[in-house]
Amino acid sequence: MNEFASLAKPSIVPPLHNGFAPASLAVREFLKAVEESGRGTDLVIALERSGGQISVYRTRCFEEGGGNDELNWQFAERLVKFLLWRSGGWRIIIGGPESIGRRIDVAYSPGGIRSWDADFMGKVYERPFTVEFTEPGKVPEPNEGTVALGGHLDGCRIGFDLGASDRKVSAVIDGETVYTEEVVWDPRNATDPDYHFNEINSALKAAAAKMPRVDAIGGSAAGIYVNNRPRAASLFRGVPSDLFESRIANLFLDLKKEWGNVPFEVVNDGEVTALAGAMTLKDGAVLGIALGSSEAGGYVTPTGEITTWLNELAFCPVDVNPDAPVDEWSGDYGCGVQYFSQQAVFRLASEARIEVDPTLGPAEKLKWVQSLLQAGNENARQIWKTIGIYLGYGIAHYANFYDLRHVLILGRVTSGEGGSIILNEARDVLGREFPELAEGIKLHLPDESSRRVGQAVAAASLPVIEKRE
Repeated sequence: MNEFASLAKPSIVPPLHNGFAPASLAVREFLKAVEESGRGTDLVIALERSGGQISVYRTRCFEEGGGNDELNWQFAERLVKFLLWRSGGWRIIIGGPESIGRRIDVAYSPGGIRSWDADFMGKVYERPFTVEFTEPGKVPEPNEGTVALGGHLDGCRIGFDLGASDRKVSAVIDGETVYTEEVVWDPRNATDPDYHFNEINSALKAAAAKMPRVDAIGGSAAGIYVNNRPRAASLFRGVPSDLFESRIANLFLDLKKEWGNVPFEVVNDGEVTALAGAMTLKDGAVLGIALGSSEAGGYVTPTGEITTWLNELAFCPVDVNPDAPVDEWSGDYGCGVQYFSQQAVFRLASEARIEVDPTLGPAEKLKWVQSLLQAGNENARQIWKTIGIYLGYGIAHYANFYDLRHVLILGRVTSGEGGSIILNEARDVLGREFPELAEGIKLHLPDESSRRVGQAVAAASLPVIEKRE
Protein backbone atom coordinates (compact mmCIF):
# COMPACT_ATOMS: atom_id res chain seq x y z
CA MET A 1 0.00 0.00 0.00
CA ASN A 2 1.42 3.41 -0.98
CA GLU A 3 1.55 6.53 1.19
CA PHE A 4 -1.65 8.01 -0.21
CA ALA A 5 -3.61 4.80 0.36
CA SER A 6 -2.26 4.52 3.90
CA LEU A 7 -4.15 7.73 4.72
CA ALA A 8 -7.42 5.84 4.29
CA LYS A 9 -8.27 4.09 7.53
CA PRO A 10 -11.97 3.23 7.53
CA SER A 11 -13.66 2.84 10.89
CA ILE A 12 -16.13 0.47 9.22
CA VAL A 13 -14.20 -2.29 7.46
CA PRO A 14 -16.06 -4.36 4.82
CA PRO A 15 -16.36 -7.92 6.19
CA LEU A 16 -15.01 -9.44 2.97
CA HIS A 17 -12.34 -6.85 2.13
CA ASN A 18 -9.84 -5.95 4.84
CA GLY A 19 -7.57 -4.04 2.46
CA PHE A 20 -10.22 -1.56 1.32
CA ALA A 21 -8.75 1.98 1.24
CA PRO A 22 -11.64 4.36 0.48
CA ALA A 23 -10.68 7.21 -1.84
CA SER A 24 -13.01 9.50 0.13
CA LEU A 25 -10.95 9.08 3.30
CA ALA A 26 -7.58 9.31 1.54
CA VAL A 27 -8.57 12.58 -0.15
CA ARG A 28 -9.95 14.05 3.07
CA GLU A 29 -6.81 13.23 5.04
CA PHE A 30 -4.52 14.41 2.23
CA LEU A 31 -6.19 17.82 1.99
CA LYS A 32 -6.17 18.13 5.78
CA ALA A 33 -2.43 17.42 5.83
CA VAL A 34 -1.82 19.98 3.08
CA GLU A 35 -3.72 22.65 5.00
CA GLU A 36 -2.00 21.87 8.30
CA SER A 37 1.45 21.94 6.67
CA GLY A 38 1.15 25.59 5.73
CA ARG A 39 2.99 24.66 2.52
CA GLY A 40 0.11 24.06 0.13
CA THR A 41 -0.31 25.27 -3.43
CA ASP A 42 -3.11 25.31 -5.98
CA LEU A 43 -3.72 22.37 -8.29
CA VAL A 44 -6.14 23.06 -11.14
CA ILE A 45 -7.18 20.40 -13.65
CA ALA A 46 -9.07 21.19 -16.85
CA LEU A 47 -10.49 18.69 -19.35
CA GLU A 48 -11.63 19.68 -22.83
CA ARG A 49 -14.15 17.62 -24.77
CA SER A 50 -16.32 18.13 -27.87
CA GLY A 51 -17.36 21.59 -28.96
CA GLY A 52 -14.78 23.36 -26.85
CA GLN A 53 -16.56 22.44 -23.63
CA ILE A 54 -14.22 22.49 -20.63
CA SER A 55 -14.58 21.17 -17.09
CA VAL A 56 -12.32 22.62 -14.41
CA TYR A 57 -11.58 21.16 -10.98
CA ARG A 58 -9.72 23.17 -8.32
CA THR A 59 -8.00 21.66 -5.31
CA ARG A 60 -4.76 21.88 -3.32
CA CYS A 61 -1.57 19.86 -2.99
CA PHE A 62 1.84 20.22 -1.34
CA GLU A 63 4.42 22.64 -2.70
CA GLU A 64 6.91 21.05 -5.06
CA GLY A 65 10.27 19.96 -3.64
CA GLY A 66 9.18 19.83 -0.01
CA GLY A 67 9.52 16.08 0.38
CA ASN A 68 5.96 15.25 -0.66
CA ASP A 69 6.29 15.02 -4.44
CA GLU A 70 5.52 11.28 -4.49
CA LEU A 71 2.44 11.74 -2.29
CA ASN A 72 1.33 14.60 -4.55
CA TRP A 73 1.65 12.30 -7.56
CA GLN A 74 -0.35 9.50 -5.95
CA PHE A 75 -3.14 11.93 -5.12
CA ALA A 76 -3.12 13.65 -8.51
CA GLU A 77 -2.95 10.47 -10.58
CA ARG A 78 -6.12 9.05 -8.98
CA LEU A 79 -7.82 12.45 -9.20
CA VAL A 80 -7.11 12.90 -12.91
CA LYS A 81 -8.32 9.38 -13.62
CA PHE A 82 -11.61 10.09 -11.83
CA LEU A 83 -12.13 13.44 -13.54
CA LEU A 84 -11.38 11.99 -16.98
CA TRP A 85 -14.12 9.39 -16.68
CA ARG A 86 -16.55 11.72 -14.99
CA SER A 87 -16.26 14.56 -17.51
CA GLY A 88 -14.62 12.96 -20.54
CA GLY A 89 -12.08 14.74 -22.70
CA TRP A 90 -9.40 14.60 -25.37
CA ARG A 91 -7.17 17.18 -23.66
CA ILE A 92 -6.00 17.46 -20.04
CA ILE A 93 -4.44 20.66 -18.75
CA ILE A 94 -2.63 20.48 -15.41
CA GLY A 95 -2.09 23.76 -13.56
CA GLY A 96 0.22 23.22 -10.61
CA PRO A 97 3.55 21.62 -9.70
CA GLU A 98 5.47 20.77 -12.87
CA SER A 99 6.42 17.34 -11.48
CA ILE A 100 2.73 16.39 -11.47
CA GLY A 101 2.14 17.64 -14.99
CA ARG A 102 5.15 15.82 -16.38
CA ARG A 103 4.20 12.51 -14.75
CA ILE A 104 0.59 12.76 -15.91
CA ASP A 105 1.89 13.36 -19.44
CA VAL A 106 4.04 10.23 -19.27
CA ALA A 107 1.20 8.17 -17.76
CA TYR A 108 -1.16 8.99 -20.64
CA SER A 109 1.46 8.62 -23.38
CA PRO A 110 1.86 5.44 -25.48
CA GLY A 111 3.19 2.71 -23.21
CA GLY A 112 2.28 4.69 -20.08
CA ILE A 113 0.25 3.28 -17.22
CA ARG A 114 -2.89 5.08 -18.49
CA SER A 115 -2.34 4.64 -22.21
CA TRP A 116 -5.53 2.54 -22.44
CA ASP A 117 -7.58 5.47 -21.14
CA ALA A 118 -5.87 7.87 -23.55
CA ASP A 119 -6.51 5.57 -26.52
CA PHE A 120 -10.15 5.13 -25.48
CA MET A 121 -10.78 8.87 -25.18
CA GLY A 122 -9.02 9.55 -28.47
CA LYS A 123 -11.45 7.20 -30.22
CA VAL A 124 -14.49 8.65 -28.46
CA TYR A 125 -13.68 12.24 -29.38
CA GLU A 126 -11.88 11.42 -32.61
CA ARG A 127 -8.96 13.67 -31.63
CA PRO A 128 -5.36 12.89 -30.60
CA PHE A 129 -5.24 12.71 -26.81
CA THR A 130 -2.95 15.32 -25.26
CA VAL A 131 -1.70 16.43 -21.84
CA GLU A 132 -0.44 19.95 -21.16
CA PHE A 133 0.84 21.58 -17.99
CA THR A 134 1.07 25.20 -16.97
CA GLU A 135 0.63 27.55 -14.00
CA PRO A 136 -2.67 27.36 -12.08
CA GLY A 137 -3.65 30.88 -13.12
CA LYS A 138 -3.28 30.07 -16.81
CA VAL A 139 -5.74 27.16 -16.89
CA PRO A 140 -8.75 27.99 -19.12
CA GLU A 141 -12.06 28.96 -17.53
CA PRO A 142 -14.84 26.34 -17.45
CA ASN A 143 -17.24 26.12 -20.37
CA GLU A 144 -19.88 23.60 -19.39
CA GLY A 145 -23.00 22.52 -21.24
CA THR A 146 -26.26 20.94 -20.10
CA VAL A 147 -29.12 19.34 -21.98
CA ALA A 148 -32.82 19.21 -21.15
CA LEU A 149 -33.68 15.55 -21.67
CA GLY A 150 -36.59 13.24 -20.97
CA GLY A 151 -39.75 13.55 -18.93
CA HIS A 152 -42.04 13.29 -21.97
CA LEU A 153 -44.89 10.87 -21.31
CA ASP A 154 -47.48 11.68 -23.97
CA GLY A 155 -48.56 9.12 -26.53
CA CYS A 156 -47.68 5.46 -27.04
CA ARG A 157 -44.03 4.91 -26.26
CA ILE A 158 -41.51 2.08 -26.08
CA GLY A 159 -38.62 2.22 -23.66
CA PHE A 160 -35.75 -0.26 -23.62
CA ASP A 161 -32.69 -0.83 -21.45
CA LEU A 162 -29.82 -2.95 -22.74
CA GLY A 163 -27.65 -4.62 -20.12
CA ALA A 164 -24.86 -7.14 -20.56
CA SER A 165 -26.89 -10.02 -19.13
CA ASP A 166 -30.50 -9.05 -19.90
CA ARG A 167 -32.51 -6.64 -21.99
CA LYS A 168 -35.64 -4.96 -20.71
CA VAL A 169 -38.49 -3.27 -22.55
CA SER A 170 -41.62 -1.39 -21.51
CA ALA A 171 -44.75 -0.21 -23.31
CA VAL A 172 -45.98 3.12 -21.92
CA ILE A 173 -49.25 4.85 -22.83
CA ASP A 174 -49.63 8.45 -21.62
CA GLY A 175 -47.29 7.78 -18.71
CA GLU A 176 -48.88 4.48 -17.67
CA THR A 177 -46.83 1.29 -18.05
CA VAL A 178 -48.94 -1.37 -19.73
CA TYR A 179 -46.26 -4.00 -20.35
CA THR A 180 -42.73 -4.88 -19.25
CA GLU A 181 -40.47 -7.74 -20.27
CA GLU A 182 -37.00 -8.96 -19.29
CA VAL A 183 -35.09 -11.38 -21.51
CA VAL A 184 -31.67 -12.91 -20.83
CA TRP A 185 -29.17 -12.42 -23.65
CA ASP A 186 -25.41 -12.48 -24.22
CA PRO A 187 -24.41 -9.45 -26.31
CA ARG A 188 -20.76 -9.23 -25.27
CA ASN A 189 -19.94 -12.55 -26.91
CA ALA A 190 -21.96 -11.90 -30.07
CA THR A 191 -19.76 -11.19 -33.09
CA ASP A 192 -22.57 -10.77 -35.64
CA PRO A 193 -24.23 -7.32 -35.77
CA ASP A 194 -27.44 -9.05 -36.89
CA TYR A 195 -27.68 -10.62 -33.44
CA HIS A 196 -27.86 -7.19 -31.83
CA PHE A 197 -30.30 -5.80 -34.39
CA ASN A 198 -32.64 -8.79 -34.19
CA GLU A 199 -32.60 -9.06 -30.39
CA ILE A 200 -33.39 -5.37 -29.88
CA ASN A 201 -35.98 -5.39 -32.64
CA SER A 202 -37.64 -8.42 -31.05
CA ALA A 203 -37.97 -6.51 -27.78
CA LEU A 204 -39.50 -3.54 -29.59
CA LYS A 205 -42.01 -5.81 -31.34
CA ALA A 206 -43.03 -7.39 -28.03
CA ALA A 207 -43.82 -3.96 -26.56
CA ALA A 208 -45.48 -2.67 -29.72
CA ALA A 209 -47.90 -5.61 -29.66
CA LYS A 210 -49.37 -4.23 -26.42
CA MET A 211 -50.23 -0.80 -27.83
CA PRO A 212 -52.44 0.52 -30.65
CA ARG A 213 -49.48 2.32 -32.26
CA VAL A 214 -45.89 3.42 -31.63
CA ASP A 215 -45.30 7.16 -31.41
CA ALA A 216 -41.75 7.18 -30.05
CA ILE A 217 -38.92 4.91 -28.88
CA GLY A 218 -36.32 5.66 -26.23
CA GLY A 219 -33.48 3.48 -25.08
CA SER A 220 -30.63 3.25 -22.62
CA ALA A 221 -27.50 1.14 -22.90
CA ALA A 222 -24.09 0.85 -21.34
CA GLY A 223 -21.45 2.82 -23.19
CA ILE A 224 -20.87 6.16 -24.84
CA TYR A 225 -23.39 7.40 -27.40
CA VAL A 226 -23.17 10.52 -29.56
CA ASN A 227 -26.23 11.46 -31.64
CA ASN A 228 -27.68 7.95 -31.24
CA ARG A 229 -24.43 6.40 -32.46
CA PRO A 230 -22.38 4.08 -30.21
CA ARG A 231 -18.78 5.29 -29.93
CA ALA A 232 -17.66 2.80 -27.29
CA ALA A 233 -19.73 0.17 -25.53
CA SER A 234 -18.99 -3.08 -23.74
CA LEU A 235 -22.17 -4.60 -25.22
CA PHE A 236 -20.51 -4.71 -28.63
CA ARG A 237 -17.05 -5.83 -27.58
CA GLY A 238 -17.40 -9.06 -29.55
CA VAL A 239 -18.02 -7.30 -32.87
CA PRO A 240 -14.89 -6.86 -35.03
CA SER A 241 -13.79 -3.24 -35.39
CA ASP A 242 -14.61 -3.02 -39.11
CA LEU A 243 -18.14 -4.30 -38.54
CA PHE A 244 -18.51 -2.00 -35.57
CA GLU A 245 -17.92 1.05 -37.73
CA SER A 246 -20.00 -0.17 -40.68
CA ARG A 247 -22.92 -1.72 -38.78
CA ILE A 248 -22.96 -1.07 -35.02
CA ALA A 249 -22.21 2.66 -35.31
CA ASN A 250 -25.49 3.00 -37.23
CA LEU A 251 -27.43 0.29 -35.37
CA PHE A 252 -29.98 2.59 -33.77
CA LEU A 253 -30.31 4.72 -36.90
CA ASP A 254 -31.17 1.52 -38.78
CA LEU A 255 -33.69 0.55 -36.10
CA LYS A 256 -35.26 3.98 -36.37
CA LYS A 257 -35.76 3.40 -40.11
CA GLU A 258 -37.23 -0.03 -39.34
CA TRP A 259 -39.85 1.67 -37.19
CA GLY A 260 -40.91 4.29 -39.70
CA ASN A 261 -38.56 7.02 -38.47
CA VAL A 262 -40.58 7.71 -35.31
CA PRO A 263 -38.73 9.88 -32.75
CA PHE A 264 -35.93 7.64 -31.46
CA GLU A 265 -33.39 8.51 -28.75
CA VAL A 266 -30.65 6.37 -27.17
CA VAL A 267 -28.43 7.54 -24.32
CA ASN A 268 -26.09 6.10 -21.71
CA ASP A 269 -27.90 3.93 -19.17
CA GLY A 270 -26.50 5.90 -16.26
CA GLU A 271 -28.13 9.10 -17.49
CA VAL A 272 -31.46 7.30 -17.64
CA THR A 273 -30.95 6.02 -14.09
CA ALA A 274 -30.56 9.59 -12.89
CA LEU A 275 -33.49 10.72 -15.02
CA ALA A 276 -35.67 8.00 -13.50
CA GLY A 277 -34.77 9.30 -10.06
CA ALA A 278 -35.42 12.92 -10.91
CA MET A 279 -38.81 12.04 -12.42
CA THR A 280 -39.80 10.06 -9.33
CA LEU A 281 -38.47 12.55 -6.80
CA LYS A 282 -39.53 15.66 -8.72
CA ASP A 283 -36.18 17.22 -7.80
CA GLY A 284 -32.68 17.71 -9.17
CA ALA A 285 -29.13 17.18 -7.87
CA VAL A 286 -29.65 13.45 -8.39
CA LEU A 287 -26.88 10.91 -8.89
CA GLY A 288 -28.17 7.63 -10.28
CA ILE A 289 -26.11 4.48 -9.84
CA ALA A 290 -27.14 1.30 -11.62
CA LEU A 291 -25.59 -1.86 -10.16
CA GLY A 292 -25.91 -4.24 -13.06
CA SER A 293 -23.45 -6.22 -15.16
CA SER A 294 -21.24 -3.15 -14.76
CA GLU A 295 -21.68 0.13 -12.87
CA ALA A 296 -23.56 2.87 -14.69
CA GLY A 297 -23.75 6.43 -13.45
CA GLY A 298 -25.75 9.47 -14.43
CA TYR A 299 -26.39 12.90 -13.02
CA VAL A 300 -29.24 15.41 -13.09
CA THR A 301 -28.17 18.91 -12.11
CA PRO A 302 -29.81 20.93 -9.31
CA THR A 303 -31.81 22.71 -12.02
CA GLY A 304 -33.04 19.44 -13.55
CA GLU A 305 -30.82 19.10 -16.61
CA ILE A 306 -28.45 16.40 -17.88
CA THR A 307 -24.75 17.26 -18.17
CA THR A 308 -22.58 16.59 -21.20
CA TRP A 309 -20.16 14.68 -18.98
CA LEU A 310 -19.52 10.99 -19.58
CA ASN A 311 -20.31 9.97 -15.98
CA GLU A 312 -18.69 6.58 -16.63
CA LEU A 313 -18.37 5.71 -12.95
CA ALA A 314 -17.35 2.13 -13.76
CA PHE A 315 -13.85 3.46 -14.52
CA CYS A 316 -13.69 6.00 -11.65
CA PRO A 317 -11.49 4.82 -8.75
CA VAL A 318 -13.13 4.43 -5.33
CA ASP A 319 -10.40 2.31 -3.68
CA VAL A 320 -6.87 3.75 -3.74
CA ASN A 321 -5.05 0.63 -2.53
CA PRO A 322 -2.74 -0.40 -5.42
CA ASP A 323 -3.51 -4.02 -4.52
CA ALA A 324 -7.24 -3.46 -5.06
CA PRO A 325 -9.17 -5.63 -7.57
CA VAL A 326 -8.35 -4.86 -11.20
CA ASP A 327 -10.84 -4.06 -13.94
CA GLU A 328 -10.43 -6.64 -16.71
CA TRP A 329 -11.04 -4.13 -19.49
CA SER A 330 -8.92 -1.10 -18.54
CA GLY A 331 -6.38 -2.98 -16.41
CA ASP A 332 -6.65 -0.36 -13.66
CA TYR A 333 -7.22 -0.98 -9.96
CA GLY A 334 -9.90 0.09 -7.50
CA CYS A 335 -12.42 1.24 -10.12
CA GLY A 336 -16.17 1.26 -9.46
CA VAL A 337 -16.99 -1.66 -11.72
CA GLN A 338 -15.39 -4.06 -9.22
CA TYR A 339 -17.41 -2.59 -6.33
CA PHE A 340 -20.88 -1.78 -7.64
CA SER A 341 -21.90 -4.50 -10.08
CA GLN A 342 -22.49 -8.20 -10.63
CA GLN A 343 -18.72 -8.52 -10.92
CA ALA A 344 -18.46 -7.38 -7.32
CA VAL A 345 -20.96 -10.03 -6.24
CA PHE A 346 -19.03 -12.80 -7.98
CA ARG A 347 -15.67 -11.60 -6.66
CA LEU A 348 -16.98 -11.36 -3.12
CA ALA A 349 -18.72 -14.73 -3.37
CA SER A 350 -15.27 -16.28 -3.66
CA GLU A 351 -14.13 -14.36 -0.58
CA ALA A 352 -17.25 -15.62 1.23
CA ARG A 353 -16.38 -19.21 0.27
CA ILE A 354 -19.41 -19.55 -1.94
CA GLU A 355 -18.76 -21.61 -5.04
CA VAL A 356 -20.65 -20.44 -8.11
CA ASP A 357 -21.23 -22.80 -11.03
CA PRO A 358 -18.91 -21.46 -13.78
CA THR A 359 -21.17 -22.88 -16.51
CA LEU A 360 -23.98 -20.48 -15.62
CA GLY A 361 -24.41 -17.16 -17.37
CA PRO A 362 -24.00 -13.91 -15.38
CA ALA A 363 -27.74 -13.44 -14.81
CA GLU A 364 -28.15 -17.03 -13.58
CA LYS A 365 -25.10 -16.74 -11.34
CA LEU A 366 -26.48 -13.64 -9.70
CA LYS A 367 -29.91 -15.21 -9.19
CA TRP A 368 -28.29 -18.21 -7.55
CA VAL A 369 -26.29 -16.12 -5.09
CA GLN A 370 -29.37 -14.01 -4.38
CA SER A 371 -31.35 -17.19 -3.67
CA LEU A 372 -28.81 -18.04 -0.96
CA LEU A 373 -29.34 -14.59 0.55
CA GLN A 374 -33.10 -15.04 0.54
CA ALA A 375 -32.67 -18.42 2.21
CA GLY A 376 -30.81 -16.77 5.10
CA ASN A 377 -27.25 -17.76 4.15
CA GLU A 378 -25.02 -15.56 6.35
CA ASN A 379 -22.04 -15.79 3.99
CA ALA A 380 -24.19 -14.45 1.17
CA ARG A 381 -25.38 -11.65 3.44
CA GLN A 382 -21.78 -10.57 3.94
CA ILE A 383 -21.53 -9.93 0.19
CA TRP A 384 -24.27 -7.31 0.23
CA LYS A 385 -23.04 -5.83 3.52
CA THR A 386 -19.63 -5.36 1.91
CA ILE A 387 -21.15 -3.69 -1.16
CA GLY A 388 -23.18 -1.40 1.10
CA ILE A 389 -20.06 -0.29 2.96
CA TYR A 390 -18.34 0.29 -0.37
CA LEU A 391 -21.30 2.42 -1.40
CA GLY A 392 -21.26 4.60 1.71
CA TYR A 393 -17.61 5.49 1.21
CA GLY A 394 -18.14 5.72 -2.54
CA ILE A 395 -20.97 8.24 -2.23
CA ALA A 396 -18.76 10.38 0.02
CA HIS A 397 -16.15 10.40 -2.77
CA TYR A 398 -18.73 11.12 -5.48
CA ALA A 399 -19.80 14.13 -3.41
CA ASN A 400 -16.36 15.62 -4.11
CA PHE A 401 -17.34 15.85 -7.78
CA TYR A 402 -21.14 16.24 -7.82
CA ASP A 403 -23.55 18.62 -6.08
CA LEU A 404 -25.83 16.03 -4.44
CA ARG A 405 -29.21 16.08 -2.74
CA HIS A 406 -30.23 12.56 -3.76
CA VAL A 407 -28.56 9.27 -4.66
CA LEU A 408 -30.69 6.63 -6.32
CA ILE A 409 -29.57 3.03 -6.70
CA LEU A 410 -31.06 0.67 -9.25
CA GLY A 411 -30.09 -2.48 -11.08
CA ARG A 412 -30.33 -6.23 -10.73
CA VAL A 413 -27.84 -6.38 -7.83
CA THR A 414 -30.30 -4.34 -5.73
CA SER A 415 -33.18 -6.78 -6.28
CA GLY A 416 -34.70 -8.57 -3.31
CA GLU A 417 -33.32 -8.21 0.19
CA GLY A 418 -29.90 -7.17 -1.10
CA GLY A 419 -30.99 -3.66 -1.98
CA SER A 420 -32.12 -2.89 1.56
CA ILE A 421 -28.92 -4.29 3.02
CA ILE A 422 -26.82 -2.12 0.69
CA LEU A 423 -28.78 1.00 1.56
CA ASN A 424 -28.71 0.44 5.31
CA GLU A 425 -24.95 -0.15 5.34
CA ALA A 426 -24.32 2.91 3.16
CA ARG A 427 -26.40 5.10 5.46
CA ASP A 428 -24.49 3.80 8.46
CA VAL A 429 -21.14 4.68 6.86
CA LEU A 430 -22.29 8.18 5.95
CA GLY A 431 -23.75 8.78 9.39
CA ARG A 432 -20.64 7.66 11.25
CA GLU A 433 -17.83 8.82 8.93
CA PHE A 434 -19.39 11.77 7.07
CA PRO A 435 -22.19 13.23 9.23
CA GLU A 436 -22.16 16.50 7.29
CA LEU A 437 -23.01 14.58 4.11
CA ALA A 438 -25.56 12.33 5.79
CA GLU A 439 -27.60 15.40 6.68
CA GLY A 440 -27.76 16.73 3.14
CA ILE A 441 -27.89 13.62 0.91
CA LYS A 442 -30.88 11.29 0.83
CA LEU A 443 -30.41 7.72 -0.41
CA HIS A 444 -33.24 6.09 -2.33
CA LEU A 445 -34.11 2.55 -3.36
CA PRO A 446 -37.12 2.31 -5.71
CA ASP A 447 -39.74 -0.39 -5.33
CA GLU A 448 -38.94 -3.82 -6.73
CA SER A 449 -40.59 -3.27 -10.10
CA SER A 450 -38.93 0.11 -10.65
CA ARG A 451 -35.62 -1.32 -9.50
CA ARG A 452 -35.65 -3.88 -12.28
CA VAL A 453 -37.33 -2.07 -15.18
CA GLY A 454 -37.35 1.60 -14.07
CA GLN A 455 -34.69 2.52 -16.59
CA ALA A 456 -36.72 1.17 -19.49
CA VAL A 457 -39.74 3.22 -18.40
CA ALA A 458 -37.66 6.39 -18.00
CA ALA A 459 -36.03 5.74 -21.36
CA ALA A 460 -39.46 5.78 -22.98
CA SER A 461 -39.76 9.43 -21.93
CA LEU A 462 -36.63 10.53 -23.82
CA PRO A 463 -37.97 11.42 -27.30
CA VAL A 464 -40.07 14.48 -28.01
CA ILE A 465 -43.17 13.77 -30.11
CA GLU A 466 -43.79 16.62 -32.48
CA LYS A 467 -47.31 17.95 -32.29
CA ARG A 468 -49.35 17.27 -35.39
CA GLU A 469 -51.37 20.08 -36.88
